[in-house]
Amino acid sequence: MPIDWKNRILSASSPSGAYRVVPWQVCRDAALEAGISPREAELWACENGICPSRYERSMGTLGLEGQARLLASRAAVIGCGGLGGWIVEILARAGVGKMVVADGDVFGDNNLNRQSLSCEANIGASKALEARKRIENLNGSVEVSAWDLFLTDDNAPEILNGCHVAVDALDSNSARKTLLSACRELGIPLVHGAIGGFWGQACVILPGERAPWELVAGGDKGVEEITGNPPFTPAFIASIEATEAIRLLSGAGKPLTSLLWCDLQEHEYHKIRIQEQGAKA
Repeated sequence: MPIDWKNRILSASSPSGAYRVVPWQVCRDAALEAGISPREAELWACENGICPSRYERSMGTLGLEGQARLLASRAAVIGCGGLGGWIVEILARAGVGKMVVADGDVFGDNNLNRQSLSCEANIGASKALEARKRIENLNGSVEVSAWDLFLTDDNAPEILNGCHVAVDALDSNSARKTLLSACRELGIPLVHGAIGGFWGQACVILPGERAPWELVAGGDKGVEEITGNPPFTPAFIASIEATEAIRLLSGAGKPLTSLLWCDLQEHEYHKIRIQEQGAKA
């Protein structure tokens, strides 16, 4: 690997407090010159005390070490609709280095009120492929693979292979059970989220821990069958899910292992402890 590209990044960087900052385009050009991926160039910069300018506003929260961890990570977002669209937006902007997106659905008219990836021009288009396009437009350093299909017991191991976290942006408990089973088998933390009307919930399910839907009886769909989904609830819960994925990947804080229940109508928020696997009721 040529050494010149590293000198190019270093010489173009300037001091900024405890670290140096380099224009992100310099990293992109250096990667092209060296025949490496843009992600690798940005990762090298972070590991050597240099922040690509696009991540400078994250430094006070994540630091260079946290940013390097994000760039070295792979995250899966399963579902690219109401929750998933906002989640991929945040993870791409944050600089999660490798992303996997999966959804077998296409955009319809009734997605326009809340799904950030949908627009009048892409009705009928694949949600997964539109997610990939959005990620590539947001951050060309993110290496993204898109699966234009629904998650099943058969394909889940291949889709999730090598991932450090999976994010649930699904709309049915049956699909969530498939995702949870695969995550348990592969030892991958799962960030869960669900929405309906003014209400939503989110939590992190670590390997071996119970999921909220394993503790209560209920149908495949939730309250959203009655309340629908307005524009604001998916964005709110998706931001919590993305936060938890970033915290897990970057090492910033403890994961949200309690169920966070959010009522946006009354602005009431509660943490509910999920009973441990095997514990007596």
